[in-house]
Amino acid sequence: MTTNPVTATDLPGVFAVPPLARKAEAGRPIDFDENDRIVGHMASGGLTRFLYGGNAFLYHVTLGEYEELLGWLSGLDGWAIPSLGPSFGRAMDQAALLKRHRFRCAMALPCADPRDASGLEAGLREIAEAAGLGLIVYLKDERNFGPDLEAGLDAVARLVDAGVCMAIKYAVVRPDPRQDPYLESLLRRVDRGLVVSGIGERPALAHMTGFGLRSFTTGSGCLAPSLTTSLFEACTRGDVDAAEETRAVFLPLEDRRDAWGPARVLHAAFELAGVARTGPIPPFVTGLPEDLRAVLAPVARELHERDLARRTSAPAASRPAGAGDGRAGR
Repeated sequence: MTTNPVTATDLPGVFAVPPLARKAEAGRPIDFDENDRIVGHMASGGLTRFLYGGNAFLYHVTLGEYEELLGWLSGLDGWAIPSLGPSFGRAMDQAALLKRHRFRCAMALPCADPRDASGLEAGLREIAEAAGLGLIVYLKDERNFGPDLEAGLDAVARLVDAGVCMAIKYAVVRPDPRQDPYLESLLRRVDRGLVVSGIGERPALAHMTGFGLRSFTTGSGCLAPSLTTSLFEACTRGDVDAAEETRAVFLPLEDRRDAWGPARVLHAAFELAGVARTGPIPPFVTGLPEDLRAVLAPVARELHERDLARRTSAPAASRPAGAGDGRAGR
């Protein structure tokens, strides 16, 4: 596991946000063998940053499961990033466990409970101190830092200046991601190199070419890692046509995720594509019903097959190299 401190120069790239496989047994225990398989699949397509958060349903993980997960993540090749929260009390309990390891940072899951900008700022400072590491702040909604939007962004900027916030996962959905005054306001306060486009492939091109962001997160790209790496490379070199062509390949799966629930669709897609047995989903979310799984199956398989075809057809110089299989040495 990579353990050196995070700087802005470390952030450009793709952050994979994968599902977390579980066994179809009493209590739905985490299936680390299948999770090794998922990480190996992502690494084989060039991904080396593994952010475990919403797609892994960490909102609902037990403290015992969290401790097991941290032990597994600490043995991964590459950059492993756990999440914590979203409540203050749960995050403080998890911070004590995080401090036993040497993670570079953790992501604070967005809180939907009573909150305001000053209260969140104070809480995140305490959490970071208790964990002994910096945080990725997750902006999923304009009101994540309370109803006063400008006060919320001021709080985020102070957290960046204090070294508490190492990066910002920006995931506020817009009808047109090219038009985003809230993002513009954020970028007037913080270095745009610290802001990660956090909604997958759909807005990645607009965020990277229109706002100068240098990284994005991916859920669907966990299934198609070579293709999402290709999209990042096209965005980085400003090749809009190539980026649009690759982005379009992801939209059928992204459309289903938007319609039926991003995390539960991704969870099912891995299994339906034959990559890994992801198993059941923990409460409070239900798994995808059989009629929707039947619709999803050909979409997931096609994306996976196109990713494998891309690896075969890519010139040797552009193929990912040296990534290893990403798995823990267990």
